Amino acid sequence: MRVAIAAAYKGGEHQRNLLGKLETVDKKGAIDLVTEADTAAEKAILETITDVFPDHSVLAEESGRREGNPDCRWIVDPLDGTTNFAHGVPIFCASIAFSYRGELSVGAVLNPISGELFTAIREKGAQLNGRSIRVSDNHPLSESLLVTGFPYNFKEIFDSVITRFGNCLKASRGVRRLGSAALDLCFVACGRFDGFWEQNLHPWDTAAGTLIATEAGAVVTDFSGRPFTVDRNEIAAANPRIHGELIEQLQNLQPT
Repeated sequence: MRVAIAAAYKGGEHQRNLLGKLETVDKKGAIDLVTEADTAAEKAILETITDVFPDHSVLAEESGRREGNPDCRWIVDPLDGTTNFAHGVPIFCASIAFSYRGELSVGAVLNPISGELFTAIREKGAQLNGRSIRVSDNHPLSESLLVTGFPYNFKEIFDSVITRFGNCLKASRGVRRLGSAALDLCFVACGRFDGFWEQNLHPWDTAAGTLIATEAGAVVTDFSGRPFTVDRNEIAAANPRIHGELIEQLQNLQPT
């Protein structure tokens, strides 16, 4: 955990220093951006990790896989919310997770602008800036505030994305879209949102946030209600009192 936190702050320092000062913004896809902040933050994060654990394996968004001990794997998103960052919207973070023998064990998510650091250790709970956090107990779904995101390939699956969005919008108090899946999960963990769903994410988008949300009491599954793992392309996280209702809305592809 100490290394994960140190790495998050190293990455966050580059994010903070480069916000509003970008010289170039490149594209990995039509709307999938990458900036010098992504690459600089990832370099600092990986150096911090490998200085202490040179034999560990790594899966990072920009540089991909680094081979090492398969039992010990770091999963890194150096800048989750790149589009927000590129437009000067201060909703982004560094997301760092560590898995041991295939189980998420440590998670750290830092928004360097707000100064909020979300952390979790497996079976030891979740914290925000050192204080324990728990999911909300709001219910039913009609009294709940949800958050979601749209996948980069949403045009290819537009109908199902919009149907699910419409179902949840009609069934809830409201739906927000912040642009950072890691922060969405953390905001569910601390009770700001009651539920979150998204599809076609990558392990680095969800790993740290999933552990934080789970340790804070969230139920995290795919859209079918099966336990979520970072290789699944659907995620639904909510407090236990509304999770079932949320899944019902996500499974119904007939507009309500």
